[in-house]
Amino acid sequence: MNLGDSLSVVNVGTTNKDIDNMGNKGLNQDSAILYQGYGVENGVFGGVFDGHGKNGQIVSKLVMNKLPSLLLKHILSLPKITSPKQNVKAVDDEAVKNKNFNKWKEACLSSFKMMDKDIKSLEKLDSSCSGTTAAVAIRQDDDLIIGNLGDSRAVLGRKTEEGVIEAVQLTTDLKPSLPSEAERIRKCGGRVLALKEEPHIQRVWLPHEDVPGLAMSRAFGDFMLKDYGIISKPDVSYHHISPNDQFLVLATDGVWDVLSNDQVVSIVCAANNAAAASEAVVQASLYAWKQKYPKSKTDDSTVICLFLQPQHVSPINST
Repeated sequence: MNLGDSLSVVNVGTTNKDIDNMGNKGLNQDSAILYQGYGVENGVFGGVFDGHGKNGQIVSKLVMNKLPSLLLKHILSLPKITSPKQNVKAVDDEAVKNKNFNKWKEACLSSFKMMDKDIKSLEKLDSSCSGTTAAVAIRQDDDLIIGNLGDSRAVLGRKTEEGVIEAVQLTTDLKPSLPSEAERIRKCGGRVLALKEEPHIQRVWLPHEDVPGLAMSRAFGDFMLKDYGIISKPDVSYHHISPNDQFLVLATDGVWDVLSNDQVVSIVCAANNAAAASEAVVQASLYAWKQKYPKSKTDDSTVICLFLQPQHVSPINST
C-alpha cells in the first residue's frame, strides 16, 4: 500500500486563488504538511498549524518546516512502541503507557520545547504576540502518535459492530475555557476572561493590561504570555490502528468552530478518496461559516485526511 495514494491536505484562505472573493479574514495564516516515508517505509507525519497574530503565518510555516525533522531525530533512535492489548478502546489507555511509549512521548515533548526555543531565538521575528497551534499525527506501521498544542483537532473515523462509521475525537481542544488550563494560567498570574461582545470566548490576558487576549491556552510563540501560563507542552497520546479504523482527519479550528465531529466524519464517508474528502470538508466549513456568521469574516480552514485501510486507496494529488 502506498500511503501517498490515500492522504490529502487542503488549505484554504484568501491567498487561495479559488476563493479570493469569499470575504475571508485576510492573509491565510494556516500551514500544513504531509511527510511520507517518515521513520519507516510506510510511515507518515501529518500536521496542521494555525497561526495567529501579526506574524502568525511566519511562525506556522517555520514550525511546519522544522518540527518534523526535530521529531524524526528523536524517533529514529527509539524502539518500536509495544502495541496494546486487544479491544483497548481508549486513545490514551493506561495499557499503552509502557516504557517504549513514554520514550516516544518524551521525544515529542523535547521536540516541541526545542521548537519553541528556536522561534524565540530568531531576533528578526517578533513573536511576542504571534504564534501557532499544532496538531500532528505520526504513523509508524499500525502505531499512531498524536501531539496536540492549542485548538486544532484530530478525529478518527471508526467502524462500529453495526457497520456505522463513528467519530472518535483523539485530542482535547486546549483553550482557556478548560478548567485545568484556566487554573494553570491563573496560578501563573495570567487572567482568563471573555470580552463583552464575545461572552462565549475565554481569552488570556496579562495581569494588569488588557492585552493580548489569546483564545487558546497552549501555543508555539506568544512569548508575552509564556510567564503567565501559556505553554508549548503538547498533549501526547497513542492509538493502535485496528481494522475498524477507517480514516484520520486533522483540521484547524476554522473547521471545528462550525462543523461537529459527526458532520465531518459523514462528509469524509461520502467522498471517493482523500483528496475529495479534504476538499469537501473545507467547502462545507466555508458554507457553514456564511450560514452561521453571515456578518463575520470566514476563518481559515485547513484539513488533512489520511485513509488508514488499503481498500480506500485511489490515485490522488495533494494540493
